[in-house]
Amino acid sequence: MRVTVCELPHEPAALAAAWAGLVRHTAQHATELLLLPEFAFVEPVWETEHFDPVRWSAAEAQGHAWLARLPELRVTHVVGTRPATLAGRPFNQGFLWSASANLTPLRRKYFLPAEPGGWETNWFDRGDPAFPVYHAGALSFGLNICTELWALETYAAYAAQRVQAILAPRATAAATTAKWLAVGVVAAVRTGAYCLSSNRVDPTGACGGAGWIIDPDGRTLARTTPEAPFATLEIDLTASTAAHTSYPRYVFRG
Repeated sequence: MRVTVCELPHEPAALAAAWAGLVRHTAQHATELLLLPEFAFVEPVWETEHFDPVRWSAAEAQGHAWLARLPELRVTHVVGTRPATLAGRPFNQGFLWSASANLTPLRRKYFLPAEPGGWETNWFDRGDPAFPVYHAGALSFGLNICTELWALETYAAYAAQRVQAILAPRATAAATTAKWLAVGVVAAVRTGAYCLSSNRVDPTGACGGAGWIIDPDGRTLARTTPEAPFATLEIDLTASTAAHTSYPRYVFRG
């Protein structure tokens, strides 16, 4: 399966230019699955401490407008997260878009930070504590949204269910890239799955890009950079199947 990870800005002019480049890239590389960053296309509302219903509604409307443009990418599947109000409650909700079935809601972010620059508990209600397995064509995957990549307890269940990829949309700072890459390696090695991550990027460094594709043995196969903000590879799904029976995964199978 040909997969693409990316780093995207949210400022309107920068986003317009990046989107045009992404559309060209996915067409040229025949992308089958694209992973977007966390809350792609909309402003990082969580950087402000207090919830603002007007800003939330604007972000939700903007996200909806951008989702309507996903067919421009000409890819088979897109995974990301979006602002969503459900029963009057605000959530950071995962989604799977496909050319055949349009938009399918996925799990909502459960583990939420609460600190300066990351006031997510003030902006989102807690979502779903379960981490189920989803499918995009031939690919089985788990969705760990940003902070949830540190939910190491999810990896045993993923390994037992032989998930082929962990998808991690992020909004993480440039200064923390090394430790995020480290946990991406742990996710891949512990589960025997590929780990894919895309990140937001902005001029302040509050979000620092560096998307990645890591194989089941923990090798970083691709990373995005400011000079190359999109990365596409053909991943071998049978490599994940084989990895599930090799060290260290088999040790924990009982």
